[in-house]
Amino acid sequence: MRKVVAAKLHGITVTDADLNYHGSITLDPDHCDEVGIFPLEFVDIWNKASGARISTYVIYGERGSRCCVLNGAAARTCQVGDEIIVCSSAYVEKEQIAEIKPRVLTFNRDNSVRDRMFYDASLREDGAITFAIREGSPMERSLSRSEPLADDSARSA
Repeated sequence: MRKVVAAKLHGITVTDADLNYHGSITLDPDHCDEVGIFPLEFVDIWNKASGARISTYVIYGERGSRCCVLNGAAARTCQVGDEIIVCSSAYVEKEQIAEIKPRVLTFNRDNSVRDRMFYDASLREDGAITFAIREGSPMERSLSRSEPLADDSARSA
């Protein structure tokens, strides 16, 4: 089994930090629902400003609030206004890589969604894995949206 990206909130801005609250990250359920991050799910958090990397669990804040609040000890790793990356993970076998299509949101400074995309990996018959970043969501993928945002690349695993 390999640990792979399951969902990602890329460049979301920290709106508050509460040292005296239970440890966690509070996120807008609208953002979480769109990419498939569950409450109580453990996520990795990478601070783009400081380089700090932590792991904590998700709790839902107010729907539609665009909140991103670091709580407890996690509050020491981020300042209000920092851009962070929130990433959930899954464990898969190589043969399952084509079954997951991690959804990714990127954000404007006010935490409104800028872009919606997904990661698309496929296992070729020769055992190589191809990869592309595609616009939209895997559910709405059509022939007109099948062009990758990033070049396909193949590697043998």
